[in-house]
Amino acid sequence: MTKALRNGGKRASKVIADLDDRGGEVRILVLDIETLPNKGYMWGLFDQNFGLSQVIEWSQVASFAAKWYGEKKVHFYSDFHSGHDEMVKAGWDMFNEADIIVHYNGKAFDVKHMHREFLLAGLGPPSPHRDIDLLTAVRSAFKFTSNKLDSVSQRLGVGSKVKHDGFDLWVGCMQGDPKAWNKMKKYNIGDITITEAVYEKVRPWVKNHPHVGMYTGNIDNCPKCDSPHRHRRGHYRTNACTYAKFQCQSCMGYYRSKNRIPDMTSSTRNV
Repeated sequence: MTKALRNGGKRASKVIADLDDRGGEVRILVLDIETLPNKGYMWGLFDQNFGLSQVIEWSQVASFAAKWYGEKKVHFYSDFHSGHDEMVKAGWDMFNEADIIVHYNGKAFDVKHMHREFLLAGLGPPSPHRDIDLLTAVRSAFKFTSNKLDSVSQRLGVGSKVKHDGFDLWVGCMQGDPKAWNKMKKYNIGDITITEAVYEKVRPWVKNHPHVGMYTGNIDNCPKCDSPHRHRRGHYRTNACTYAKFQCQSCMGYYRSKNRIPDMTSSTRNV
């Protein structure tokens, strides 16, 4: 996180300052979860359909790791290390505090699994947040041979997933094996490390990235990383308006001015 991102809001307008009760701070949460499989009875290995009466134990979130962007500590909670109820409540508290949540395929997976756990725990919806799904961003902007997190992170040179024993790791966790759970913790935290690193690489390419200046008050800074350092790069034109175009000198992303440039030709025609 840039210094401007941490200490933003000094030039905030009164309207934004009134809306942001944290004094110009944006809270970005990097999230990754692990789940346990459904358990049930089956008659075969191929082309099977399972009825509700065959399910003996439903899938649930087994653990999650999360990190506030710009901070060093990675938070980890699991059924084994924390207990399920404490884990779910800790997740709800973080969701409730987050303005933006960064994840990889999290909009379809991680966030929905966590929402189910909140519901089953009798918790109301946490405060609304904006999602940055890096899988969506990668699929939209690039043509990698594989869009899996492990492949993309290695191609970007920011690390790889922690190696493990495959499904046997999940079996060990379901059996309460402490060694398996500690491996799961290492694996889950490792995903946070590379997810955050991929976010920093991909961020200038993310379409519709939330404007962090709407939280910090630095609405003239880079809308993606909040850096004040920029170069003018000509004009950005829509079908109807023209804006100043800038390139951020921190994340290298492009953005336009918030106010359009007056159309002098139209004013001349109206004279």
